Amino acid sequence: MPGNGYVYWNELMTSDVEASKAFYAKTIGWTFSAMPMSEGTYWVFSPPGAEQPAGGMMQFTEGPTNLWFTYLHVDDLDGALERATAAGGRIIRPPFVVESVGRIAIVQDATGAVMGWMTPAPAAS
Repeated sequence: MPGNGYVYWNELMTSDVEASKAFYAKTIGWTFSAMPMSEGTYWVFSPPGAEQPAGGMMQFTEGPTNLWFTYLHVDDLDGALERATAAGGRIIRPPFVVESVGRIAIVQDATGAVMGWMTPAPAAS
């Protein structure tokens, strides 16, 4: 899997998981695996023939819904966050750890666009 600077994960926050799953299964051929979480089921999707999943989706009812969110792989999250703030960006959510996934921060770039930056857990990369 590509490293620093590449898109690592895509996540769909949707108001209708079943409709979203049906749409992407029918149009792109994605398959889905359920991953139970305390907040509900997280659905991991894989493109046809893929060895690894490409992202996930979840039911989202608070705030804006039906949107895609991207996570970039960064080798050094702390260093990348320092460079981001020095370049006019802002840290929306400081680094946090998702077990077996990695260390993640939510960043706003100098133009206002928001995305996740993450250093994947060793087994996840």
